[in-house]
Order: sequence, then C-alpha cells, then structure tokens
Amino acid sequence: MSLEARQQRLQEIEELRRLGIEPYPYRFERTHNTEEIRKAFDQRLEAGQTLESERVSTAGRVMALRKHGKSIFFVLQDFHGTIQGYIRKKEAGDEVFKRFDDFVNIGDHIGIRGFPFKSKTGELTVFVLEYEILSKSLRTLPEKWHGLKDKEIIYRQRYLDLIANRESLNRFVIRSRAISFIRDFLNSRGFLEVETPILHHVTGGANARPFVTHLNALDIDMYLRIAPELHLKRLIVGGFEKVYELGKNFRNEGISYKHNPEFTSIEVYQAYADYSDMMELTEEMITELVRFINGGLKINYQGVEIDFTRPWKRVSMRDYIKEHLDVDILEDPDERLLEVVESHGQEVSMKERGHLIEKLWDLVEDGIVHPTFVTDYPVEISPLAKRHRLDPRLTERFELIIFGREIANAFSELNDPVDQLERFRRQAQLRAAGDEEAQMMDEDFVRALEYGMPPTGGLGIGIDRLVMFLTDVPSIRDVILFPLVRPQGREEREDEEA
Repeated sequence: MSLEARQQRLQEIEELRRLGIEPYPYRFERTHNTEEIRKAFDQRLEAGQTLESERVSTAGRVMALRKHGKSIFFVLQDFHGTIQGYIRKKEAGDEVFKRFDDFVNIGDHIGIRGFPFKSKTGELTVFVLEYEILSKSLRTLPEKWHGLKDKEIIYRQRYLDLIANRESLNRFVIRSRAISFIRDFLNSRGFLEVETPILHHVTGGANARPFVTHLNALDIDMYLRIAPELHLKRLIVGGFEKVYELGKNFRNEGISYKHNPEFTSIEVYQAYADYSDMMELTEEMITELVRFINGGLKINYQGVEIDFTRPWKRVSMRDYIKEHLDVDILEDPDERLLEVVESHGQEVSMKERGHLIEKLWDLVEDGIVHPTFVTDYPVEISPLAKRHRLDPRLTERFELIIFGREIANAFSELNDPVDQLERFRRQAQLRAAGDEEAQMMDEDFVRALEYGMPPTGGLGIGIDRLVMFLTDVPSIRDVILFPLVRPQGREEREDEEA
C-alpha cells in the first residue's frame, strides 16, 4: 500500500479522537453473527419486505462499500460469513451518516444495530440505525480483497489470506474438525492423550536430521524432537496400555510440496497389539474421518478420484519393488540394487544396503494412488520395528501410501532390548560414517526395554498430509497456517510498502 494512504488513515484516527470517538473501543455486544441472521430471517422475508419490529446487533470487517448519495450499502464479514448492511441519511441523521461516509473504510471493523429486511433484489440486509467503529485499519486490503493470489504473500501474511479468501479459512476449519474427530475417535476407544517432551537429550523415533538448540541452564546442547515415539513407548513400559500424542515434530530437512520442517503428527501406541491391529485401526479411523468431512468415501484430489472404501489393498514392499523394477531387495546383492538405482538416474550418497532399498522405493512409490498398505519392510530400514515372525530379514511394519505419499507408518514395536541395542549400534555406525539422519544411541530407552515392554503396536500419521487430501490442495503449505518462509530483508519490506 502507499504511504500516503496509511497517512490518511492515521489522520482519520486523530480526527475521530478530536470528535470524542475512540476508534479502538474495548467491546461490542452482539446478538447475532452473520450466520444466525441468515438462519433467523432469510426464509421469513421476501424481496422488499422488512421486519422493523425485530432488532439485531452484529459486527465484522467491512469488505465492500457502495455509496449512493444519501445511502450506503456495505458488506460485513465475520468468521461465519457475510451480511449486507444499509445506512440511509434520513434515518441515521445528517451527523451520523456523515461520520460513516467520512470515516468508515474497507478493512475497518464496525458494529451495527438495526432491523432485517430484504432488498428489491432479494438480498438479506441489516438496516442500520446505529453503528460503532470497532477497529480502524491502517492498511488497505490487497487488490479488491477477493483477488489475493500471490502465494508468497499468502504464506508470509496468512492473516491477509484468511481475510481475502474464504475457501482458505474454511480449509483450516476442516483441519480443526479433522483433528477433533481423530481425538474423539481414539478417546472413545479407550486411548489417553499424553504429552511428552519437545526438547530431547538424544533424538530418536525416526531417521531425520534434528534441529540443535542450547539449554543455558545446564549448558548443554539439546534437540527439538523429530518424533515422540521413544517417550511414548517408555509410557507403555510404565504401565499405560493405550496412549496417543498429537503435536509438533521438527526435522531439519528440505521444504517442498509435501515437506515442512515443522509439522504435525499423531502417534498411537497400544499394548498387546501388533501391526495388523494398527492396520485395522488406521483403516477404520481414516475411513470414518473421510466420511465425516466429505460425506462419502470417494474424494476428488487434484483431478483424480481416490476411493477410501474398505478393505484397502495390501502389498509387500519386496513384491511391489520386484514387480516394477525387477530387483529382489532380499535376495539380490548390493551391486544389483545399486545398478538399478543408477540406471534410473539416481545418486546414492552412501552405498549402504538400507539406503539403496530406500532409493528403490522412492522410484516406485508415486505409482500408488488409492489407499494401500505397503508391508514388511527390511530390517535395514526399520531400526525400531519387530522382526517378522515368518522371515527375520523383514520387520512387521507397514506404511499407508495414498497418491504416492506416505500418510502413516506403523510397527509391531521392537521390545527385545538385546536386538534393539544392536540396531542402535548399527545406526551409530551409520552416523559415524556420515549419515546425519541415522538414529542416535538411546541408552535410557534400552534400559527401559530391559524392564520389560509388552507386545505393542505403534502407529504414526502425518496430519498435514492427511488434511491435504481432505481439502484438495497441492502443497502442504496450504494446510499449515504459518508455514516456514525465508525472512524478508529490509529492502524487500520497503518494496512491499511502496
């Protein structure tokens, strides 16, 4: 916006105060929000009809103004929607009408009191008898307020996006409803929501590069958690049987349409269960969630129909890779795996078997569209999962893949402390060899397992990616209210102000 426009707004504020009007009062008494006005009066009124015996008081942001000499139409927007307002000089009086005309701008919050009527065109409207300025805006809304399309501004100034794009606000309402549904679903099945630390002495629970911070009180480096898994399993050792945690994780990795360094996940742990039980829980919860949000089990995502109808397809990682790449991740030597990876133009920083298997999976994952459980991952890439009861080269692990994206990851949890210690030692060797995403040795977690953890099924779901499907958006940044963006320099900010 121009500096001149902002200066004009500041002058208006000074003038209001000279007139004894405070442009930022403390409160306003509402009797109705915009949705309640529509529910109460839309069906009761016909075009041109008034209900002068009724009184409504509502408030919101002015989104449009149409001035017609001695009358003004305007659009008021609150969280629930919009309503048209109408003020006329004859009823309001010369002084009140002039102040509205002179001082109310698009972007201001105002409160109005009056009665409902329908205009000749059938638009439900509040006939204003009184009004109050509740908050003067110093900045003009972006380009006709309904035209905010610049993704950089949308992500950097989400508040403008929410003002300008009703579909964006509704998207985050859906996110909130989805999270509430998941909590209710788990609570109703006897799970307890718990909270575990964000600051960790040792990172674990996933293969990822952590953020490092420093705790001044103890003069030690600590890590923002990459996953809550190891603390939640400590709770199972301690006697909890069904727990979950929904919250933030932090991974110091790239930013893309499906990755944000700060993201939301839910992890669920159930004693005396295995990965088959977690598969059933995942399928039931997500199916019911899709029905709750969408009204049915088929959704359109980016022009592709995805069917969530149960039962979902199940395929082993080994079979899927073999079918699409003609390589056996259990039987073929490392040289064969590397050959296939390089034949597809991929580079591998570490020519270690686990990394080669993950690269092969990356080559074929995008081919899965409908919800599919990919099962039985090799031990090399599953340091926290229990070995498969039929083949010790594998683990009892699955990932839920939808539209080529990992949505959930689950295990029959490894509860053998000797095996876990060996897996951690292998991870430590990888870290020493330069793999910054390998897991750290967590001796206290091994000690906890030595006290005994019952058979346990564990599940993690990426909330952001799941909400992407529910809201049909292409980027994870569209479902995170304040995604990570590069900070602006002074020159960029000055250019924006000009």
